[in-house]
Amino acid sequence: MMTQIQNAIDKKTTKEMEQVARDENIDVSSLRKKVAEGKIVIPANVKHKNLRPIGIGLGLKVKVNANIGTSPVKSDLETELKKLKVATDAGADTIMDLSTGGDLDKIRKEIIKNCNIPLGTVPIYQTAAEVGKIEDMNIDNYLKVFEKHAKSGVDFATVHAGVTEKAFPLIKNRVMSCVSRGGSFLLAWMERHKKENFLYEHFDEILDIAKKYDITLSLGDGLRPGCLADATDKAQIQELKILGKLGQKARKKGVQVMIEGPGHIPLNEIEKNVKLEKKYCNGAPFYVLGPLPTDIAVGYDHIAGAIGGALAAWKGADFLCYLTPKEHVGLPDIDDVRDGVIITKIAAHVADIARGYEEAILRDNEMAKAREKINWDEMLKYAIDKKRFVELRREECEKNPQLENVKYCSMCGPFCVFKVYKRKK
Repeated sequence: MMTQIQNAIDKKTTKEMEQVARDENIDVSSLRKKVAEGKIVIPANVKHKNLRPIGIGLGLKVKVNANIGTSPVKSDLETELKKLKVATDAGADTIMDLSTGGDLDKIRKEIIKNCNIPLGTVPIYQTAAEVGKIEDMNIDNYLKVFEKHAKSGVDFATVHAGVTEKAFPLIKNRVMSCVSRGGSFLLAWMERHKKENFLYEHFDEILDIAKKYDITLSLGDGLRPGCLADATDKAQIQELKILGKLGQKARKKGVQVMIEGPGHIPLNEIEKNVKLEKKYCNGAPFYVLGPLPTDIAVGYDHIAGAIGGALAAWKGADFLCYLTPKEHVGLPDIDDVRDGVIITKIAAHVADIARGYEEAILRDNEMAKAREKINWDEMLKYAIDKKRFVELRREECEKNPQLENVKYCSMCGPFCVFKVYKRKK
């Protein structure tokens, strides 16, 4: 079987490339060239039959991922399926199932069955859950889990292969040594066994499975900074360089790759981080968590992350992982998931405008025209959160019945600027 990147290198256009080109309104040959260069990925496992493919990377609209999944404290499949629906209805481009509690195989399979957008997982989570103790993990039980995920249709998978023994002296003086769950698993495993990371040492075997099913590897940033004090430090940059080399190896083998990024980064260092990823990772799509430009926005981390995400995407990041109001506090509920998606979609749209995407600019222009005409139905067409727009209008009209049939709102009433002054045309 030929993967997306292998087909692109051979100048063969797949049906997934055709779909992405139509959705993005770009020339398919230009898209194919960037897939061949590894600057665009199309996560599309051959086993995911109900998938509507998307593209992530250079020259495409900024994409948004929503994380869902159970924990050992809270595990309810029906709730996770509701989160999936809420996230997709709100406009998420991809979903990640980060489940660590309950029947993990059943949860994953049910989510995939109900998911028509690309789905990602982190196989080391299930590996740890199945063996029971972190120190009992090894490449054999990891590959067994990875293949299970592949067979069930997972489109992209986070692999923390860049956390190596070289990290230990570099994290020694950090404020927060490691905030990545996968990264912490591997640091603990290496310290216990006094051996190199088995994901790093057996990376070729991981590639064999990824290639077989055309899973896109999302090379995880296990040493991402978890606070501003640790941002852009030696540990983070060393891992980034390793990920760049692993990415080259993956592409040569016919496996698509994107690179995960921070994390907690001061606003003034975000552009630098994007440029470093593009430099060390040969322009691979950059998938960022936030980034969060402050550590103290508890309850509002989705908003802080949107601020950082808009800047990162304007400067070249390709893929934003949402945050929710529960970040750093607990497992998000259904409302948290929806809020996280909407806020991050706003950040992505803001970045698309700054990057000059005509479709994004046109949407704002049409909203402006609708507002100038005080046309509520037209405004609804262009709002990112249509549900919230309808709710707000209903509340306004219920409180002020006279607003139902007039063209102004309760802010200015008949002194509406568009009523007071009408430009001669």
